[in-house]
Amino acid sequence: MQVHPLLAPVVDLVFPPRCPLCGEGLAAQSGLCGSCWGELAIPGAPCCTACQRPFGEGVPDGALCAVCLADPPRHDGIAAGTLYNEASRRLVLAFKHGHRIALAPMLARLVAARLPEQVGKGWLAVPVPLHRWRLWSRGFNQSALLARELARLRDLGMVVDGLVRTKRTPPLGGLGRKARSRMLSGAIAVDARRAGLLKGARIVLVDDVLTSGATSDACVRALKRAGAETVVIACFARVLDEALDVT
Repeated sequence: MQVHPLLAPVVDLVFPPRCPLCGEGLAAQSGLCGSCWGELAIPGAPCCTACQRPFGEGVPDGALCAVCLADPPRHDGIAAGTLYNEASRRLVLAFKHGHRIALAPMLARLVAARLPEQVGKGWLAVPVPLHRWRLWSRGFNQSALLARELARLRDLGMVVDGLVRTKRTPPLGGLGRKARSRMLSGAIAVDARRAGLLKGARIVLVDDVLTSGATSDACVRALKRAGAETVVIACFARVLDEALDVT
């Protein structure tokens, strides 16, 4: 939620700005303290030209990682604001399970900084969907909140219900990629009412955390089957433990 500049002094008086990770006092409500910023792992170049997996030094531009060489992805790129570590994990938990939805603008800014330059007006932001029962129990879709902020930052169109969960799936934590794929088979589809908008569209698929890629792959598959031209995956945190040592 954006606070009007005229109201900001009042909000700061009632709710003094503090770092959402450590609680240290801040000058504004919009970020982390310097120490906590330093704990985030921001991916950078050089990286895989297909999935943006960070490489070590000395890898030439245009190189593909071993994962993409072995199994070419359906998507058209991944833009991750951070790599998943302790700091980003705590932010995700506060945002998703702690109901601190006011973190959405800050998380989205980190993601927007990693999106390709050409992503902007004429593109559509589509969030990874929640099943209706999980949406009702949580009260919000964290991916939709991030998508809304990305749409505002990059002048994207917004199709909040472009994808739907057609069946309820159990939590996927602890499952391998193949098990996740089996669990998600047939679970995600394009909403028939939005199919016309998505055909031929350039899409930013938005999620909070990209783990094995099984969920995003199911979403990309559904969007491409519906005729989407391009699908770039955007997430706040990407689980790539082997990449943390090269950032």
